[in-house]
Amino acid sequence: MIKSRHPEYQYLDLLKDILKNGSDKPVFNNPGVHIRSVFGRQIRFDLSKGFPLLTTKKVFLRGIIHELLWFLKGDSNIKYLVDADVHIWDEWAYKKYKGESVKGKEKSLTQEEFIAKIKSLPANDPFVRKWGDLGNVYGVQWRKWKTSDGRIIDQLGWAINELKTTPFRKSIVVSAWNPEFIYEMASKGKSMALPPCHTLFQFNTTGDRLSLQLYQRSADTFLGVPFNIASYALFTMMVAQVVGLKPGEFVHTFGDVHVYSNHIAQVKEQLKRKPRPFPKMKINPEVKNIDDFKLEDFTIEGYDPYPPIKGEVTVVGGF
Repeated sequence: MIKSRHPEYQYLDLLKDILKNGSDKPVFNNPGVHIRSVFGRQIRFDLSKGFPLLTTKKVFLRGIIHELLWFLKGDSNIKYLVDADVHIWDEWAYKKYKGESVKGKEKSLTQEEFIAKIKSLPANDPFVRKWGDLGNVYGVQWRKWKTSDGRIIDQLGWAINELKTTPFRKSIVVSAWNPEFIYEMASKGKSMALPPCHTLFQFNTTGDRLSLQLYQRSADTFLGVPFNIASYALFTMMVAQVVGLKPGEFVHTFGDVHVYSNHIAQVKEQLKRKPRPFPKMKINPEVKNIDDFKLEDFTIEGYDPYPPIKGEVTVVGGF
């Protein structure tokens, strides 16, 4: 009997592929680092065989869940995350503030002081509303897409209704890529803090199983991709539950998939580690509405990772 290969090796093989075959490229707006990248790759995980939370380094699951709940709220302000002590979006809000403080238009604060101020103030405070807001990021595009005729479209709400009524359709797609708010295409002051890296996703049903394929145009393989895998795998499980299906596959398709030059040593350390069994994710079966999930509805069992490997976030993008 041939023992099947651990699915985490798909991720580790991707890291090896980048190191061996990647091309070095400059990083926009950040001359201190470069990326090594390949283009057009795919990995996939059968969600009936364990939850794909990487084991070759510990992954911050609480942060992943809070970020996903933030997306589902259609929120664009980091206040919710900061209050939950999740700081994965801090740099992008602070980048905008720091730019104005350098010009003398705002008081000079360190990032720690800036985040502490947001946490100390109520959500409706003018400082929080102005500087904590990241614009038309993922959650806004998923749940509050603005149309040219003044309507607001809940793309995810529509997709869930389609899965309940006509699950066989091939058009159940949700897009975060809205040119009206990206780079030079945006009106002055309307560009997103970070154009969507995970660009669009499509649902598919086969029998009683729901699968999701994500297209990610740009992927920070060491820091970001472990989050993305777990987040979209969990998202697939949540949507499957609310539409009355079983989880199928999470398929992760990449455009430019890369490693930052200041992460290469960490990648080589991770590649020395042998994957351990994936954990199981249990979701409160009582939740039947996508808007009703909360942190306490998720329980991870059997997660036995190697220690975390730290890497510095490289803040790029924006306009």
